[in-house]
Amino acid sequence: MKILVSIDENLLARLDREARRQGLTRSAYFARLAASELSVRQGPGRAAHVRKALDRLDRLFAAEGAQEDATSAIRSERDSR
Repeated sequence: MKILVSIDENLLARLDREARRQGLTRSAYFARLAASELSVRQGPGRAAHVRKALDRLDRLFAAEGAQEDATSAIRSERDSR
């Protein structure tokens, strides 16, 4: 699909240089940047109900004087299996 995007010419020049450095076309580089940016925002913590649950777990851990947060504890438990 083709789209029309307005962008500052100095920024575009920087993007073009980086695309060439990586051996990519401008379009391929923009697609990679967009995919990377969107993947950062994905994951279980993106959903409001999950963030709420993790916040509650963090409060419980803090109340018990735990030395780590809930997310770290869950990852440690998962990785130890």
